Amino acid sequence: MQAVKDMTYTQAVTELEQILAHMQSDKCDIDKLSAYTRRATELLTECRRRLTATDSELRQILSQLGQIDQ
Repeated sequence: MQAVKDMTYTQAVTELEQILAHMQSDKCDIDKLSAYTRRATELLTECRRRLTATDSELRQILSQLGQIDQ
């Protein structure tokens, strides 16, 4: 299993979607449910962190563009 920090955003989202689909299926092993939940939480946390960082960076860039236009 690849470390979340080493994954691209797209890889993390894809794995998260796979985990969720597996958890919703009839084939979900109840004994592994906590491991699936833990991994999904790691993926969600990293995706949220990256989205927040990207949003902050974009706001900063747009703010600088606004200063140039004035």
